[in-house]
Amino acid sequence: MSTGAYRKSYDASIADPQGFWGEAAKDIDWITPPTQVLDDSNPPFYRWFPGATLNTCYNALDRHIAERGDQVAIHYDSPVTGAKASYTYAEVLSEVRRLAGALAGAGVVKGDRVVVYMPMVPEAVFAMLACARIGAVHSVVFGGFAPAELAARIDDAKPKVILSASCGIEPSRVVPYKPFLDEGIERSEHKPELVVMLQREQCEAAMGPRDVDWREFVSSPAAEAGADCVEVAATDPLYILYTSGTTGKPKGIYRDNGGHAVALRWSMRNIYGVEPGETMFTASDVGWVVGHSYIVYAPLLTGATTIVYEGKPVGTPDAGAFWRIVSEYGAVTMFTAPTAIRAIKREDPEGSKVEGYDLSHFKTLYLAGERLDPDTYHWAHEKLGVPVVDNWWQTETGWPIAANCRSLEALPIKPGSPSVCVPGYQVEILDAMGEKLPAGQEGAICIKLPLPPGTFPTLYNDDERFVSSYMAAYPGYYLTGDGGYIDEDGYVYVMGRTDDVLNVAGHRLSTGSIEAALAGHEAVAECAVIGVHDDLKGQLPRALVVLKAGIDAASQGERIKKELVARVRSEVGAVAALRQVDIVTALPKTRSGKILRKTMREIADGHTPVVPATIEDVNVLTMLTPILHPED
Repeated sequence: MSTGAYRKSYDASIADPQGFWGEAAKDIDWITPPTQVLDDSNPPFYRWFPGATLNTCYNALDRHIAERGDQVAIHYDSPVTGAKASYTYAEVLSEVRRLAGALAGAGVVKGDRVVVYMPMVPEAVFAMLACARIGAVHSVVFGGFAPAELAARIDDAKPKVILSASCGIEPSRVVPYKPFLDEGIERSEHKPELVVMLQREQCEAAMGPRDVDWREFVSSPAAEAGADCVEVAATDPLYILYTSGTTGKPKGIYRDNGGHAVALRWSMRNIYGVEPGETMFTASDVGWVVGHSYIVYAPLLTGATTIVYEGKPVGTPDAGAFWRIVSEYGAVTMFTAPTAIRAIKREDPEGSKVEGYDLSHFKTLYLAGERLDPDTYHWAHEKLGVPVVDNWWQTETGWPIAANCRSLEALPIKPGSPSVCVPGYQVEILDAMGEKLPAGQEGAICIKLPLPPGTFPTLYNDDERFVSSYMAAYPGYYLTGDGGYIDEDGYVYVMGRTDDVLNVAGHRLSTGSIEAALAGHEAVAECAVIGVHDDLKGQLPRALVVLKAGIDAASQGERIKKELVARVRSEVGAVAALRQVDIVTALPKTRSGKILRKTMREIADGHTPVVPATIEDVNVLTMLTPILHPED
């Protein structure tokens, strides 16, 4: 374990969080500077920077204008439409002022909610910042979400206005948003007063009585007048972002203004190594927390340049798409999900697409969103020739829990681990009785309270569920819902959600350890392991494997299956008892790249699954159903 700059910073954050985050807060422009850093009087409801005031939009745009007005703030690149555009900080501020003025003219005031239901276009970013400018609370719903899910979010957030677009564009199809939106509003008890619709030429939407055209909206007298920044409390909500709940009702993750700004600004310098004036490419979507934090807010709070990319890692047009973006816009850092790299690796196993691009300025690849298997890590590191840094965090935390903070100190990278606890996070592994486990023993990953700034202080309008879902299981700790262990060097290993732990004849095995063994086979592009019911042993592991492009499953499949069974026996042990391996053409995933293991397990056990609204392609699940649970 380090005794250098990382250890010094981490120890200071745990021993004196008030002093540590009070110092970090100096990187933010405050209207009323904080005199108290942490209010810990009402656990588990901790509040950061109580009494302080600021405006997040001012910190993201206005304060940079004198020095960076002519610097590009946003590059927009849309291979699915062929459109490209670049906006300077001054131009983004102008667009945001107009939209904020129009919203204010429509009666939106501080504390009102605005739902943003849009594809990856610059206007989505303008919408978020315009809400922040006037103190409204934005709730971004992933464009194209199903009407029932949209209705649930509308009823919970109760937006005064919805900002939307006529369609999203996939590589093979255009997805009209307006029918989904109209049905979502029809299903919801709460009705917005106004829907503002950005018409896209690929599919124009029919307008209804509550609808107004975006371009008309931002040409109104109120828009021409613009809007200045509204002072808000550090503890006031900046946004609500909904994540799936076990009850079916989505959980509204509440993010405050002050702690969020401080934590994200600190993370850009110390975790991601991006300085003012540099370019960061985050290949995600503003509908996810990664998009909120590292497409929109963190880069702009820093005075960096961000990229809004409307495309895919493969198919728009090929597996070199990400390397083109990095090369063309001079990105020093790229952040995406391991599933994106696996998709690229599957299409271009030799990495030949990398060779056509100048990546000389590219410093680091960051991966998060699901477990990074060692094989994918090694492939990316070898083909790109830069450090590949796994980092682990959640919608609830808003920024990384564990990472290799290379700008503090470049610690050794251990494939399979997102490295060490980020300053501010005191991670411990607990057993079922709440006792702390020693190094190397697997248990529930928990974080000692208080959580650092930027994490969620509660759920929107639901303190009771905040406590019952996250805080009740282990008093004094936040339950992450992930299982894993910490090694003797302090490196965290996240082995998967706790409901992805197998119990094979009394032996607890993580799906992650079996998947790591499978992924190391030269023929495997992607894999997933689920535990299925077995009368004798309780559960047995079952593997679903996607082969790399060019490998013929018909002629080589049986050999590969036998090798995979042998590989798991060798690396995990006979206790894993893996016997069944199915070669499939695709795995069901959410749009953010998470594999739907729980859904597949429910099908395999003969239950009717609750299919998440975030599923990327329901046809994949339909195709797998007879494989997972054949009819007798």
